[in-house]
Amino acid sequence: MLDTIYETILISDETIITFIISMLFSIFLGLAIALIYRYTHRGMNYESSFLSTLVMLAPIVTLVMFFIQGDLVLSLGLVGSLSIIRFRTPIKDTRDMVFLFWSIAIGLGVGTLNWTLAMFATIIIGILISAFYVIKYGRQIHTEYILIIAGKKAFDDRLMHVIQEDKNIDVQLRSSETEGERFEHTYELRFENKDLPAVKTLVENIQKGENIQKVSLLSPQLTLPM
Repeated sequence: MLDTIYETILISDETIITFIISMLFSIFLGLAIALIYRYTHRGMNYESSFLSTLVMLAPIVTLVMFFIQGDLVLSLGLVGSLSIIRFRTPIKDTRDMVFLFWSIAIGLGVGTLNWTLAMFATIIIGILISAFYVIKYGRQIHTEYILIIAGKKAFDDRLMHVIQEDKNIDVQLRSSETEGERFEHTYELRFENKDLPAVKTLVENIQKGENIQKVSLLSPQLTLPM
């Protein structure tokens, strides 16, 4: 009986060394994932605490895999314990979910002692995400704006020629309101991103027109980049 207790309590030196190396390696890869996320992030939903989550997630999953070690009973118990945890934090960007799954996958790989595969997978995925960041993959080619022209007295028809003069800008009338001597026309503009300076010039030319009191150029929706 004493021998059984002794063998249960004590851990072999090889197991301890393997465990320490795996934990350190998963932390290192988690730091690499967090750095890639930090330098390739675009948008307004950046949270510094998410970096710590990415770093800590990989070694935690590695620790769980060491506890299981191919034991079916332990794995079923783990699934049961995780089922009572409710994750209420919403994922604001689908890209964040990719990084979370990436960190979990690295933890699984290191925890099963697939160190080489985990390292090469991190390098390949990191290069892919960095390439997407450099070439601005997924960015919209076209931009849509709302042009509002308000003024008094009659609307000068010459302004329509100014608006429709540039063939690279698709112009459509969305609404037209007239109240007494005042008018307000709303147009939808669609053009490529490279034509934005031409649109600004268009707005300046419209402002020079007679009886024009207000010219507004609005974005109908805020596009958060990848």
